[in-house]
Amino acid sequence: MPEYLAPGVYVEETSFRSKSIEGVGTSTAGFAGTTRFGPISGHPELITSFGDFQRIYGGLEELDFGAGPVPNYLAHGVRAFFEEGGKRCYVVRIFNYGDDLVTDDAGIPTQYYAQWPPREGEGAPANPPVRLVARFPGRAGNIRIIFTLKVGQKSALSFVKAGDAVVPRLARVLEGDVVHLSGSDLANENGLYIVRGDGESTPFSLYASDEDIIEVSELAAPADIRPISLIVDIERPRGLEGFYPPEGLGEFSLNNSRAGSLLQVFTRKPPIRRDALTSPFAIETQGTILDLVQALTGFAFTNAAPPEPVAPATAIRERFELSAGTDARLPESDDYEGKADGFEDYVGDPVDVLKNGLLTFEALPDISIVAAPGYSAHTDLDQRIAIQNAVINHCERMRYRIAVLDTPPDFLPTEALGFRNRRSSKYAAIYYPWIVIADPNNGGRRLKLPPSGFVAGIYARNDNEHAVFKAPANEVVRLAIDFELILSKGQQELLNPEGVNCFRFFERRGFLLWGARTISDDPEWKYVNLRRYFAYLEYSIERGTQWAVFENNNEPLWANVRRTIEDFLYNEWRSGGLMGDKPEKAFFVRCDRSTMTQNDLDNGRLICLIGVAPVRPAEFVIFRIGQWTADTPA
Repeated sequence: MPEYLAPGVYVEETSFRSKSIEGVGTSTAGFAGTTRFGPISGHPELITSFGDFQRIYGGLEELDFGAGPVPNYLAHGVRAFFEEGGKRCYVVRIFNYGDDLVTDDAGIPTQYYAQWPPREGEGAPANPPVRLVARFPGRAGNIRIIFTLKVGQKSALSFVKAGDAVVPRLARVLEGDVVHLSGSDLANENGLYIVRGDGESTPFSLYASDEDIIEVSELAAPADIRPISLIVDIERPRGLEGFYPPEGLGEFSLNNSRAGSLLQVFTRKPPIRRDALTSPFAIETQGTILDLVQALTGFAFTNAAPPEPVAPATAIRERFELSAGTDARLPESDDYEGKADGFEDYVGDPVDVLKNGLLTFEALPDISIVAAPGYSAHTDLDQRIAIQNAVINHCERMRYRIAVLDTPPDFLPTEALGFRNRRSSKYAAIYYPWIVIADPNNGGRRLKLPPSGFVAGIYARNDNEHAVFKAPANEVVRLAIDFELILSKGQQELLNPEGVNCFRFFERRGFLLWGARTISDDPEWKYVNLRRYFAYLEYSIERGTQWAVFENNNEPLWANVRRTIEDFLYNEWRSGGLMGDKPEKAFFVRCDRSTMTQNDLDNGRLICLIGVAPVRPAEFVIFRIGQWTADTPA
């Protein structure tokens, strides 16, 4: 209670309305699987377009786990998700290091990271002053890096009159900048130097080593000092052979005290996570910054002609090719499950930095759909089942998520039914058969893909265009040009009652998703939309009633909780998510002495009982037609 100690008028704010509950999102997906590049631990990345995915995790090119190229199922699945209507997803890269690890001084496994010089040392200096290493493991790290030395077009040195003397003045540079000196009357002093502050009397000097120092005050016209920067371009590998055209990463200062400088962005663990995700390699050096410039550009320090600043064709440029990066081994169920003490990578994320696999999804409350495209194509049948169980277990543990599962490729209907019967869960749905698309990465050739990425996108499209309580079925598969197997009605009659959701082709209607059942043996949770709608209701109520914790557990609080939930459910009924022509038939909310005992109150428990009558899909539409005569009463 506020205190009133002095006479006067007091104005206070109060509320006469109940709290409100905001519905949670239901269309954000989480994808787990193998990619060509990208972080292998730490916080999963939010992806809002396939372009985002390509920049961080690589493109659609094939992977190679040692037994020949295999399709990049996760990349195709994410692309299908966005093409089918998805808007947001998170991606976690699954990577199998194996047991025979080779680690560096920081404990990071290095044998799958591309680098220069090559590990074998052929054609490379024995003790190079710099090492270039891919930021993440994978064959996609075998990039070409092009460093171009750029000399500023405007001189940073001017000569001003001070009395009868002409005094040099250094401007437009900072302490630590690398500059190029040319045209000096001092003998043999052309080359690269670092600007250093020396005090008030001689505020700047240039040095290349402790023995090679030039005081700015000693310079005379026509001396010229221009700042130096490096332009960085890369050529990414085109699949298993060749390279894409050069891609510019930007122009970088050589002054380490400046934000966004070369060594700040391309350091092993950049201070800004964005830099780690967009700069595909790191620079490791033990020498000075001038040693680094010489190693990356081949530019000599002394007696060198300055590069022409206005003629890029004559610029000093060096090219390095990283090699020996591989995709390691085909991941197994342990890799999908993840570890809380996995290996750190070159990102250095301070949040959950050592977590990997599905464990990293536990910190993301907005994920409602989980898929692992490609797991069902694992060469080991036991691993297929184990990975599938890991995905289902994750969704059951998190409660408000549903696992989108795939049957293995080339399965007949009876085999697909047997695969489904390996597990029952109300938090999972399985789909059959695989979908055929025109491969955008291989000249439009036919490519079979697991359906989970497409289905996750259809879920999101259904939620955005209709509602989460509408069954995600009878929806067009936009990317499909065929199915692996064109199912008949009789074949689906075998699969649908057992919870295998089928894709069907219908003349004039196209390629459709034609099933919306879970793999639960409990008839109450038979339908996907019912499971997802209850997850939506439960999570929305959980998040929207957090204000009630530690409030006084008495009748006013119970009434407030009732009104809050009733308002939310009334809106759901008005939207068509609940049955009944009146709210009383659609739901009830009880929170009073009838739902709590004195023991509950003594132990701080508030118990609210909620009943809802959800809508179910019209899975079987039946019309009964019979003959009648004009004289027969209707």
